[in-house]
Amino acid sequence: MGAALLAVGALVTLLALGAAVLGWHAQPIVVAAVVAGSGLAVAGALLLRRPSAGQESRQALHDEQARVAAIVESAMDPIVTIDASQRIVLFNAAAEQVFGWTRAAVIGQPLDILIPQRVRPAHREHVLRFGRTGVTSRRMGGQSLLVGLRATGEEFPVEASISQHGDGDSKLYTVILRDVTQRVRSQQLLAQSEGRLRGIIESAMDAIITVDAGERVVLFNAAAEQVFRCPREQAIGAPLNGFIPERYRGSHTRHVRNFGASDSRSRRMAGQRVVMGLRRDGEEFPAEASISHIGEGDEKLYTVILRDVTERVRADEALRRSKDQLREFAQAAQSVREQEKSRIARELHDELGQALTALKLDVAWLKSTLHSEHAAAAKLDAMESMLNATVASTRRISSDLRPLILDDLGLVPALEWLVQNFTQRTGIVCNLSIGDPDMEIGDPHSTAIFRILQESLTNAAKHAKASRIDASLHRDASGIELRVRDDGVGFALDAPPRRDSYGLLGLRERAFLLGGEVHIDSAPGRGTAIEVRLPLGGDVSGV
Repeated sequence: MGAALLAVGALVTLLALGAAVLGWHAQPIVVAAVVAGSGLAVAGALLLRRPSAGQESRQALHDEQARVAAIVESAMDPIVTIDASQRIVLFNAAAEQVFGWTRAAVIGQPLDILIPQRVRPAHREHVLRFGRTGVTSRRMGGQSLLVGLRATGEEFPVEASISQHGDGDSKLYTVILRDVTQRVRSQQLLAQSEGRLRGIIESAMDAIITVDAGERVVLFNAAAEQVFRCPREQAIGAPLNGFIPERYRGSHTRHVRNFGASDSRSRRMAGQRVVMGLRRDGEEFPAEASISHIGEGDEKLYTVILRDVTERVRADEALRRSKDQLREFAQAAQSVREQEKSRIARELHDELGQALTALKLDVAWLKSTLHSEHAAAAKLDAMESMLNATVASTRRISSDLRPLILDDLGLVPALEWLVQNFTQRTGIVCNLSIGDPDMEIGDPHSTAIFRILQESLTNAAKHAKASRIDASLHRDASGIELRVRDDGVGFALDAPPRRDSYGLLGLRERAFLLGGEVHIDSAPGRGTAIEVRLPLGGDVSGV
């Protein structure tokens, strides 16, 4: 209780004592005037010498009692006064509300009716011992709470102070108390909540670390002990920098300060990247982390929740290496296929083509020699037509396998030949734009660009029902860009692919093998646009 409440208690005690001395027992509840021993003596002398003055003093005392009684009645805390035999002589309105007793029912009753039975002897002894000390007032119960008893039999926690006044058996004791049931409940709920929170923190699989404004650790859960391999006793109070690799400490401190100055309450650390932690044994490890803060100014606390992703990073690295190896194997297989196609195409062109050409020459000689034999001439004409068709088929097969112009003259002439030949065969207008006609691109990029354009033209002719195709090839410092757009029927990008169609899949696979990307834009009735970008310069995975 505050000093003001103790003063009120002393005041009430003095008022009760004054009332007892003057014999005003008819109104014990309005006993409320401060009368000191010396004051009473002076008042008695005045009464003997001047009766009229004594009447005025008694009236003044009565008025003062009334004013103090009003204060006691309006007090929000219960006020109870007992005599030397510990019987109740004053019981204010707040006491009626708290204890559930009416004033008439408790006046003259022992104080025990307001105290649980198990603590009555101790309480009675406490009051007697306090009376013998001569101390004017003090808090009851020390640092612990006392217990009151309501009229319903319900016990409740209270805080109380006690004061005394008078001599010998005339002593009066006044107790001012406060019902702290709600506060105790709130503290219990808070303790339960804190207990649950501690349980959650301790059972969390992720490391949880809280630091103060000076970045010193104030919380270090069990998972953090395992992750950092550091006992909690060593971590608490230690600077957070001890758990961060030295090269990152400066940037980490700046990050925390900037975060504390921002309006954000929580965020992921390092964006989409992992951060690095430092175990107590000096081993570094990758982690994902988020940070939050509470409080204001220098009282801020920062909490970091982090997850050791060492195994995941290792798995990702192993998967990346596996993909790189697969890419290398696929690129090697693709290169072998192209080499084999080139060999077969050249053999068709050189050996079979030359043999067929020689046969054509022989047939032509026979025709000129046997011009008089009608039947032989007709047969030779048929043989010549067959040879011409066979030579044309051989050249077409050779070009489909591997256009020799790509090896002999380079990418740009090969693309120009491909577009011209496509227009002649299909009748579809096809325009080709080359950013630099003199650009030189070696294998495997030149082969990939040629095959991607070849497949795009084939798809446009077979499926798009296009009447016009525009293609462009450009090169910059970072790579090659090929664009192909047709005015065909288009298709829905989210539609399931046909089981027998692998054209677009082949485009993506060729680009992927060279570390490139393919973007396709299409919709029903809007045609199709294909954009392929292949990196050039520097290392290309799998090439």
